[in-house]
Amino acid sequence: MQIRGIIPPVATPMQANEDLDLPRLKWFIDHLISSGVHGIFVLGTNSEFYALDEKEKQQVIATAVEHVRGRVPVYAGTGAESTREAVRLTQMAEKEQVDGVSVITPYFVAPNQQEIYDHYRHIAEHTKLPVVLYNNPGTCGGVKIEPDTVARLAQIPNIQGIKDSSGDLQNTNEMIRAVPDTFSVLMGRDTLIFPALMFGAKGAVPATGNIAPKLLVEIYETFMRGDIEGSKAAQLKLNPIRMSLTLGTAPGGVKAALQLLGLPIGPCRAPVAPLPPDKLQKMRAALQAGGLTVKM
Repeated sequence: MQIRGIIPPVATPMQANEDLDLPRLKWFIDHLISSGVHGIFVLGTNSEFYALDEKEKQQVIATAVEHVRGRVPVYAGTGAESTREAVRLTQMAEKEQVDGVSVITPYFVAPNQQEIYDHYRHIAEHTKLPVVLYNNPGTCGGVKIEPDTVARLAQIPNIQGIKDSSGDLQNTNEMIRAVPDTFSVLMGRDTLIFPALMFGAKGAVPATGNIAPKLLVEIYETFMRGDIEGSKAAQLKLNPIRMSLTLGTAPGGVKAALQLLGLPIGPCRAPVAPLPPDKLQKMRAALQAGGLTVKM
């Protein structure tokens, strides 16, 4: 199985009191799958993984796997600050029968490249699941996985891909150049999906996949059909939607957009607050510029 296509990092539905809303999660997963996405990724950064305890993480994973029922692959985020905890979460996800895990770099300490290599190697050695590396220096205090380190890690059989959210297309291109074609480099910066596909990326893990899944699928599917101009046009249509997410503290923008589109999944956990009225107005304009129908 090669990891490919549009795999949205599913925003986690919450009740008004900030408890998990697992029935709403099932509904939201159905909405995404019916929109044509190629996989489901729970417990990513846009899923508020950092705000959930281990029992809640297990509930989210178990709910997703049971509800998807093999319609698309289910991936789970199992990153943690320590290697020991990341291994424990990965083994929990494996027990719940996910199809693969995505592991973000440690985000408080600042490991060097050998420590990063050893971190991922150790995780991969303790699971049979495919492991996707996750490079997000903006979120992780500048910690990044260098292309040379990615190339070394790609030699480990069950390390099968990387999500690159650096926003640096040169960095993504160097990763693509450094790894075998069987290894999946996935774009994590939504505004760069089309150019990344041009250089050989296998897909994307886009936050806007929660908001405009059909448009994201259009970028990928038209490209795969050889319609380069169609893919480029869809990408340019997406960009104002992605840029509007910066109006709030992540993932507040995603949940605000879903509310405006008539697809509410509840609040974020504090301290992330709802968008104020002036920013909601700007987001409404951005969603409409991207061709979406605002219902509020």
